[in-house]
Amino acid sequence: MSGPRIHLVTGAGSGIGSAVAQRLLERGDEVWLLARDAGRAKELADRHPGSRTLVGDLAEPARLSWALGHQSPPDRLDSLLHIAGTVELGLVGDLTPKVWQQTLAVNLMGPAELTRLLLPQLRLSRGHVVFVNSTSGLSVSGEWSAYGASKFGLRALADALRAEEHASGVRVTSVYPSRTATPMQQKVHQQEGKPYDPARWIAPESVATSLLTALDLPRDAELTDLTLRPGA
Repeated sequence: MSGPRIHLVTGAGSGIGSAVAQRLLERGDEVWLLARDAGRAKELADRHPGSRTLVGDLAEPARLSWALGHQSPPDRLDSLLHIAGTVELGLVGDLTPKVWQQTLAVNLMGPAELTRLLLPQLRLSRGHVVFVNSTSGLSVSGEWSAYGASKFGLRALADALRAEEHASGVRVTSVYPSRTATPMQQKVHQQEGKPYDPARWIAPESVATSLLTALDLPRDAELTDLTLRPGA
């Protein structure tokens, strides 16, 4: 396909998603950003000049088809980058169904439905789906049950999608960052009652570099899983 590469990014309001969107825009790619509502779409457009926006709320997966059907998504996609996420810590004995439903919707069901809706565009371009997972998608500590379950599910989604779409030329990558210096990490520290020092953790720009490495890998190879931890 000629012309700029086309990407759709979720979670571009801050942290890893913002860093990825900025890097893609700086190199001249066409970048679409998913926003949960019209107000957020304006904020994202102001934050990332030159980007385009689509409105759809990952917290309401069943409404994504209706939302995208009333807009004009790109007719092809070189990548779909799932970076949005939410976290609420708590003991299994304390977490309510509302927390479980919200966490699973945003972190798992929303990405699954968005991927389903955009698979035709990805197949057309032999595109790439990237799931920003977490080391909590590999092992889980106490008080991380809801978040960890959503990330284990996201890992399963990615593995199944990779097996199903390989023949179509669609590549699928899961990235498992450890603690990263983002607003979400600041929230986690507040929930843990610990002081937050961003210098201790991975910079969002470093995770962005790993995502771009996967995207830019020649077609004769596919980076399937990538784990990052803070450096020395």
